[in-house]
Amino acid sequence: MESTTTPQAAALPRAKAAKAGARAAGATGPRWLPWAKGAVFVAAWYPLARIVFFGFTDRLGANPIEFITRSTGLWTLVFLCITLAVTPLRRLTGWNALIRFRRMLGLYAFFYAALHFTTYIWFDKWFDVAAMLKDVGKRPFITVGFAAFVLLIPLAVTSTRAMARRLGRRWQTLHRVVYAIGVLAILHFWWMKAGKHDLALPKLYGAIMLVLLGWRLGVWLLARWRAARAGARAV
Repeated sequence: MESTTTPQAAALPRAKAAKAGARAAGATGPRWLPWAKGAVFVAAWYPLARIVFFGFTDRLGANPIEFITRSTGLWTLVFLCITLAVTPLRRLTGWNALIRFRRMLGLYAFFYAALHFTTYIWFDKWFDVAAMLKDVGKRPFITVGFAAFVLLIPLAVTSTRAMARRLGRRWQTLHRVVYAIGVLAILHFWWMKAGKHDLALPKLYGAIMLVLLGWRLGVWLLARWRAARAGARAV
């Protein structure tokens, strides 16, 4: 008996298999991705390893607590900037695999922020609430830094894929808080350094943050303009 299967019908399973293969490839990413993520994961421990090494070799300076506080704070800002740079770099270069690094980099920003905060409340103030409240009154940059850290907590907690699926569109809205965190972090750093008239680094990181957030604002405004133009043409 002759087969009644047409060439088009026979091609459907092959097309579905090809699409499934493409989806699987997209899910796993390029072959170099696991190695690159492993390298970034290890490299991100460098700031902490440096502090530990300096501690064992007595190279933390005359004020070790201040050294640790300043170092963890600066690296929090570095990882925050790198995390915010992932999306612009992905869109400008077309390297979509870069998005796979964003969550890990964001968690490292939170990790160093937690170390920064813990160093202050534990080793600097020894959990003395009265002393911390006095500091807040005298040094407003501490209040701003604390606000940035508190806002980082829900982003770290909801960073998993399971939470992203559970929250749906609300996840994206929540994680836009990172823009406010970036502004608060720069303000914290600026006010802290202004007391010593040392604004070289705050100006540098402020410029980087301005570019990263300005790019996003530009993309948003361009999308709004194109949507308005398309709507006008439709009318």
